[in-house]
Amino acid sequence: MSTAGAIAAIDLGKTRCRLLMSGDSGHVVRAGDGTPGLAAPDGVEAAAESILALLDPGPMPHSLGVGAAGAWTAPAAARELAETLAAETGAAVAVASDVVAAHIGALGGAPGVLLIAGTGAVALGVDSEGIRLVDGWGPDIGDFGSGSWLGREAIRAVQRAAVGLGPSTALEDAVAAHIAPASDPLSWTLAQHPLPRALATLAPLVLDCAEQGDAVALEIASEAIRLLTASAVAASASAGEVALHGGLTEHAWFRARLADALSSADRRVATAVGDALTGAQLLMTRRDLPHERFVHRAE
Repeated sequence: MSTAGAIAAIDLGKTRCRLLMSGDSGHVVRAGDGTPGLAAPDGVEAAAESILALLDPGPMPHSLGVGAAGAWTAPAAARELAETLAAETGAAVAVASDVVAAHIGALGGAPGVLLIAGTGAVALGVDSEGIRLVDGWGPDIGDFGSGSWLGREAIRAVQRAAVGLGPSTALEDAVAAHIAPASDPLSWTLAQHPLPRALATLAPLVLDCAEQGDAVALEIASEAIRLLTASAVAASASAGEVALHGGLTEHAWFRARLADALSSADRRVATAVGDALTGAQLLMTRRDLPHERFVHRAE
């Protein structure tokens, strides 16, 4: 690809890293491994290595927009990453949180709320009063209603049913089939690293069992919907539109009920116009967005 007008967009998460390079001769799409996040020890070095690996081979872009996990809580590291990438590539670089990039992409830079419900959960609201991030606090103290949260509640329900502390549930057979050949949910759970990602693989089981009418699964799914709706509402008191991202929102039954809950809270599900890669591209062409104070630039 010619570098004339080439803009590279990076979506760097903890699971994977995606690249989209757009220029006058077309598009290049690549993917690689994610990194622990900018706030982690050696987070900047790991992030730079992951990004540069996707940029090479090939000529460097003249502009590079990056949405990186951890940038919100580690702004100094985000600035360092921007400076490192600018020095290594010769490109103008903008680094923001992956959630900020996803919000910009989903809503085209406009006000509103982005609710992400995947392995973790977070809501970012942008309105006339500013920008507010709700949750995204990790599985130990947050990520309410997320895939890992659903999986944890499923394991708890199965364990309680096994010793007579809770009602029987279709989740018992569903979880047993999922974790086979592990002998029981507790030993399976103790063997998983990282645990949140493993627990999130149980989330579809919960949603399927809830859709089929299992009372225990339905109670868990309903609480997840309540928690996610609360986060979206807390992210903005005035923004009426909520864009949905994340694996849980791809489950038709769950998405429909989440949309109903948001509607009852006077919110409307907006059609996402793009994703984090779209937002990372916009970082390099727009400096008038309300997100700008969370963008770290280097040239």
